[in-house]
Amino acid sequence: MEQGTLLNELPAMRILENEHRYLVSLMNEWHSIVLDFQDDRYSLEQGKSQFARLRELIHDFKLPLRKHFQKEETYFFSRLGKHIGYDQGPIVSIEQEHEEIFAYLDHFLHYVGGEFTLEEMKALSRDAGEAFEILTVHFVKEETVLFSMTGQVMKPEEQEQLNKELYTLIVE
Repeated sequence: MEQGTLLNELPAMRILENEHRYLVSLMNEWHSIVLDFQDDRYSLEQGKSQFARLRELIHDFKLPLRKHFQKEETYFFSRLGKHIGYDQGPIVSIEQEHEEIFAYLDHFLHYVGGEFTLEEMKALSRDAGEAFEILTVHFVKEETVLFSMTGQVMKPEEQEQLNKELYTLIVE
């Protein structure tokens, strides 16, 4: 998929897709630091500086991600769940991934205060790398599975209402 290309025709799903693109752009910023740690590209001084930047970027990333997830869980999943069920299936696994992603990000942020060796920074940055990997696959699953179901199962009035509910900002 090309950067900037939206796949879904439904306005409500295009809102969520746009948010995914924005979040991916933020993720790519901090993931490049993670990759550089994993590839041993930093001296100790560079590592300290980049580790502080990584901490700041991930901290700042959490707010728009949380707002995006809240919109999905509050409006999108509840509407879609009325048609496809909540107890099992894709909504359950997607919501579990939301929790898992925040667990990795929170774990990273919890342990990153203080002085570390280069090896310790490399090890700690793996949590951010895991969150990135899960999020990347997560967005694809939402867009290819859940988003495509919306047009099939929701009536046009529901789609319109969902569009109104989702039409809010995830940034301040």
